[in-house]
Amino acid sequence: MKNPSCRKLLSATFALGFFCVFACFAADDGKLRIICFGAHPDDCELQAGGVGAMWAAQGHHVKLVSTTNGDIGHWRDAGGPLARRRTAEAAKAGATLGVTSEVLDIHDGEIMPTLENRRTIVRLIRQWNADIVFSPRPWDYHPDHRYTSILVQDAAFIVTVPFFCPDVPALKKNPVFLYYTDRFQKPLPSKADIVVDIDPVIEKKLDALACMESQFLEGGCGGNASLAPDDPAKRQERVKQIRKAHDNRFRSIADRFRKELIEWYGPERGAKAQHAEAFEICEYGRQPSKDELRKLFPFLGK
Repeated sequence: MKNPSCRKLLSATFALGFFCVFACFAADDGKLRIICFGAHPDDCELQAGGVGAMWAAQGHHVKLVSTTNGDIGHWRDAGGPLARRRTAEAAKAGATLGVTSEVLDIHDGEIMPTLENRRTIVRLIRQWNADIVFSPRPWDYHPDHRYTSILVQDAAFIVTVPFFCPDVPALKKNPVFLYYTDRFQKPLPSKADIVVDIDPVIEKKLDALACMESQFLEGGCGGNASLAPDDPAKRQERVKQIRKAHDNRFRSIADRFRKELIEWYGPERGAKAQHAEAFEICEYGRQPSKDELRKLFPFLGK
């Protein structure tokens, strides 16, 4: 081949492919690999921070990905400064949970189900060599949530297709794709195929959410200056209010899916569990048996 540019391109492509193969091989340590997608820096942490911390405590590999940078998610700040702040908050929350965090450089409110973005999601799943992939359901009030779900759904089969994004090796086995729970009823209400007692890590999860002051302490795009008072005593009271509200949120999930908790954990622990996270199996991707789910969620009841 005489064209130097072509030789360089082929060399770079080969090097990238070799690196990806090596990375996947190096990561094959017998541990599970989980990747969670959310639309904004706080979505994954809210929906799956508990199970993420539980997997991480057992040495499994967990990555939380925000598909937008959150750069309009505040009442006062916006643009690059807010994106950097929210990325730092996500990193701090991830460190608290013991997981990896990544924020994509796509404007908040502007993600679309394009071919370019589908390739990005496919590459991320392949590079992580995922066993489990989480996303929102496609029915939601927020377009970023809906389109993040569509992008992950569109990746659910094609991650195994060798000549789609051939620069990153296709997965040999399709992951299990799971939805976070939500309250939307139309066209279909959220199911709870898996419900996890997160009592053992609830304080760690609440600590992680407390790292995201722009969204919770200050109220995000719907907040105002009064929510983050300068007075230390009033600010501390606000922190306690937010922590209590989050605690109640995860208590409500346990109460809502009490029957499923009892099915997974038995009558004694299932009845006692106070905080929970719940997930629905997507019809795309691998369809796990209940025995396989217990292997994928090794902290579920026996």
